[in-house]
Amino acid sequence: MNMKRLATMLGLSQTTVSRALNGHDDVSVATRQRVEEAARKLGYRPNASARRLATGRAGVIGLTFAASSDCLMNPHFSEFLAGLGARMLEADMDLMLAPVERGEEMKAYRRLIASRTVDALVVSLPKEDDERIDALNALAMPYIVHGRTLSADRHAWLDIDNMGVFQRATRHLLDLGHRRIGLANGLRGFSYAEQREKGFRTALEERGVQIDENLVTNGEHTDVSGREIATHFLNADQPPTAIVASSMTMAMGILRVARSKGLVIGRDLSLIAHDDVVSYLNPHSMLPSLTVTRSSIREAGHRIGELVLELIEGRDPTTVREVMPAELILGDSTGPVPR
Repeated sequence: MNMKRLATMLGLSQTTVSRALNGHDDVSVATRQRVEEAARKLGYRPNASARRLATGRAGVIGLTFAASSDCLMNPHFSEFLAGLGARMLEADMDLMLAPVERGEEMKAYRRLIASRTVDALVVSLPKEDDERIDALNALAMPYIVHGRTLSADRHAWLDIDNMGVFQRATRHLLDLGHRRIGLANGLRGFSYAEQREKGFRTALEERGVQIDENLVTNGEHTDVSGREIATHFLNADQPPTAIVASSMTMAMGILRVARSKGLVIGRDLSLIAHDDVVSYLNPHSMLPSLTVTRSSIREAGHRIGELVLELIEGRDPTTVREVMPAELILGDSTGPVPR
């Protein structure tokens, strides 16, 4: 199926069909809907080169991934892509994944912009002081950051309230009587991890609880990292009575170590994990059910897709500042401090 045949079947000119498919305002809503419905039924998609000539746009959103890591196997990344991809599909747009070496994202961004193969960029895993912001602001390309930097007033972003929700989680444990609380956090330097640690520390400080720096540890969001951190915590002379973990995968490793030591979760050791709502890690189906801080990373991907489309249409990036809700969901993995 090509545009000429589609136009003939609809009794329209090729110009009208092209302008309808590319969203031009001089085509009536009824005609546009008729053309779009016929194109869907017949499986017609505009030629990418022709679409670029007609609209000046590539119909593609770009983002990078670390080629030297297991990023594509990371459930958080795949869930985010699923949400973003679903929104791009609704808009009849594509995603382009550009492989990069760690710390070399700007080379990929410049290459994508110079080649005119993308209309906008999605920037992930920002650091608080992220050097990419100045560089991207100097380039003529819309972009949105999944997360916030210290210069968040200078770029479009979507984030969750990492500080607030980890503060609430820590307060919950303090209300249960816990005073030795460990934090198994993500890698230091990344904005989300720094904000979660600030929330953790703020909750302890506001109750006058002295922070044991040996109970504040960072690592990858993997069960291996969770096992290593839990081993470090639970082998200490004064182990924690509760742990807040930055991901469900970390919590899996912590659970294994605790059980290997004969500890009962919720009685001997309380545990809270951050739940990105990954499809195959349901905290309520576990024994015991986990207390979690929750915010769907798939929904975040979908919403970022909506916002990046608005940026492409000309929305001022400094007006795109959105915080997605994050909530504390109580399960059976938290209980009073053991006597």
